[in-house]
Amino acid sequence: MKAIRAFRSVVRFDVPQWNPTERRLSRAANIDDLRRIAQRRLPGGIFDYYDGAALDEVTLYRNSASFNDIEYRPRVLRDVSNIDLSTSLFGHQMAMPVMLSPTGFGRIAHSQGELAVARASRDAGLDYCLSTLATRSIEEIGSVDGLNKWFQVYTWRDRDMVKDMVLRAQRAGYAGLQLTVDTPVFGRRERDVRRGFTLPPKIGPGTIVDGILHPSWTLDFLRNDPITFAVVAERKDLNGETAVTLADYINSQFDPALSWDDVAWLRDIWNGALVLKGVQSVDDALLAIDAGVDGIMVSNHGGRQLDGSPPIIELIEPISQAVNGRITVICDGGVRRGGDVFKALALGADAVSIGRAYLYGLGAAGERGVTMALNMIRNELAMTMALVGVTRVSDINRDMVQWRPTR
Repeated sequence: MKAIRAFRSVVRFDVPQWNPTERRLSRAANIDDLRRIAQRRLPGGIFDYYDGAALDEVTLYRNSASFNDIEYRPRVLRDVSNIDLSTSLFGHQMAMPVMLSPTGFGRIAHSQGELAVARASRDAGLDYCLSTLATRSIEEIGSVDGLNKWFQVYTWRDRDMVKDMVLRAQRAGYAGLQLTVDTPVFGRRERDVRRGFTLPPKIGPGTIVDGILHPSWTLDFLRNDPITFAVVAERKDLNGETAVTLADYINSQFDPALSWDDVAWLRDIWNGALVLKGVQSVDDALLAIDAGVDGIMVSNHGGRQLDGSPPIIELIEPISQAVNGRITVICDGGVRRGGDVFKALALGADAVSIGRAYLYGLGAAGERGVTMALNMIRNELAMTMALVGVTRVSDINRDMVQWRPTR
């Protein structure tokens, strides 16, 4: 009996988890784990669309890896019993200094697509930006009560269509507009080229085999409505009913003549916050101030445009110093951990914006996966603040980090 009691004191049997979603997520400890789960669940071409970048993907790698060149300077014996992650961005209170970037074609990862992301963002108390290339409409996301919504826009050749989208966002209660400025032409994303990737995905022998190998994604795809480019669904030439290569689609619509005059045009027709997404130099940050916009997202499009552009975290400090508080600075690129958020804030960013980090959650388990990704970043940021010795986001400063001496 003594041996049995000893055995029972150290052995606990796991209760079987019958929910397949929870079973998938039960061993996920961080964003990289969600990435691996998404890679197993999604067909190869779809995972590569989200995961891949331009050319040799050097900038994609360096966007995240460069955060490792920054070290903390922790202080001890501080009272860190009450950590406050909240902040204010463009006059709106957020639960933490993280917003969700616009990403296209959400429903190819999960049938709920952008709706799942919007709901998880709302529940987390964070701002969410809908992409022009979304698979849920402006009005659908606008109906998510309690969500502070942004809309991302490209200046396509058809300015009347752009104006119509902007005014629809305004009527639907969107608080801010993000103008993407780093895409006069489409970057060459070679994973998509090798896969022959189209939107919506074409059905062929390879697709069928891939579907069989990824049954949960396939059942989710087949049980729901066809995927369309919902924001522009009324345009029959753009609605996504016919499969097209992404590069052909983008290059047929984007206007390489995009200039600062277009920023002024948008400022005239939009009465909310206006942010430029894709600024990568001090000179352009200063021009953005002159243009009268409210903020800039320091971003290289997740490495998906110009391979060889600088890692975003290396741009934050010089840009923040140059603008000197005259404009809001958002770090958009490479964030995978709450500690990355801390480092960006310490170097001068007002907030960060994440894309792939939540897309991996969406691909892994829909809304539940997005919520898990956001919770991971939240918990890691709180832990980092406590271990560095600071209790409020507003108190994070440059003295709390340093570039590694080998730099």
